[in-house]
Amino acid sequence: MKSPCNDICTIDRTSSLCVGCARTLPEIGEWASASDARKKAILALLPARIAALGTKFRR
Repeated sequence: MKSPCNDICTIDRTSSLCVGCARTLPEIGEWASASDARKKAILALLPARIAALGTKFRR
């Protein structure tokens, strides 16, 4: 499964989310070894996080 990383690796200090992919540092760290089910669970969280980041989110 493809990573949501887009090489904009900056953590927002307020939300602790990456402004490029909307994942947390632990989620980024576990991605390579995570099961497909876990990856799908992480991906399902991203739309709401992207909305919460608002203009801080960079794609």
